[in-house]
Amino acid sequence: MGNKVSCEWKGGMAFEADVTGHTIVMDADASSGGNDTGSRPKPLLLAALGGCSGMDVVSILKKMQEPLTWFNMEIEGQAAEEHPRYYTAVTIVYQFKKGDGLDEAKVEKAVRLSQERYCGVSAQLSKGAEVNWRIEYLE
Repeated sequence: MGNKVSCEWKGGMAFEADVTGHTIVMDADASSGGNDTGSRPKPLLLAALGGCSGMDVVSILKKMQEPLTWFNMEIEGQAAEEHPRYYTAVTIVYQFKKGDGLDEAKVEKAVRLSQERYCGVSAQLSKGAEVNWRIEYLE
């Protein structure tokens, strides 16, 4: 199973990608010759990681019949100092509400399954970067 994306130059440093019928605009900031009309490409990798793993976690917790009402992820990438400035380390913080009364063992199992078995984006990134994660419960 493969994927195909169309990525059209829109002038300056801007590109518009068609991803399964959805448009994503990418651009650089003014100091790099762009007009800041869209996201930078590299942070979109972090967003893809969040979407991929997040969907796994939600799906698994639903199957476990956990009472999930709120879920957030904070994802940070550390880039190499020299070009190409690829991510050398990525940290994902999975955040849940304490008040949901989630079974912490089930949450950890869901996150671990996503990271170790299901999330293809995490598997891809881990080929060149250290991918770390932790779980937080917020008030």
